[in-house]
Amino acid sequence: MSECCSTNPSKITEQDCPQCGISCKSVGIKTLYHQVRFPENQAINSDRYYFCPVKTCAVGYFSTVGSMIPKQQLRSAQNIQEDMLCYCFGISEAQYRFALQANTAESIKHFVIEQTRSGTCACESRNPSGQCCLAKFKRVEKEIAHCN
Repeated sequence: MSECCSTNPSKITEQDCPQCGISCKSVGIKTLYHQVRFPENQAINSDRYYFCPVKTCAVGYFSTVGSMIPKQQLRSAQNIQEDMLCYCFGISEAQYRFALQANTAESIKHFVIEQTRSGTCACESRNPSGQCCLAKFKRVEKEIAHCN
């Protein structure tokens, strides 16, 4: 797989969101610079930041020294609200769920896997979590299978 989806687990740490309390994973500085809109991205310091994935939480990123960046200041704020599954290729969770129920999801997942293998994904910059989306596909598949 490409570098974007081969995360080094020792680099990822977790911290609780100061607003909603959920455990959040750290993100790289490259993710922040690409996700935070201008001119707010110029004020990012070199501290460790964490992404809060809870769409009802106003906090997008927070740091260990108390800096907070609201979701409103993120380029992907609308996509977060719409439960985007794959930020690189614009696949929403609703679209994938529909495809699973219609038995047409295999081609979608295959496309994303192939693009990831060939290095054309951009998870580190397009996904606000900085993480690869492939695990999210598996989570949705398990949820659908559990309901059937």
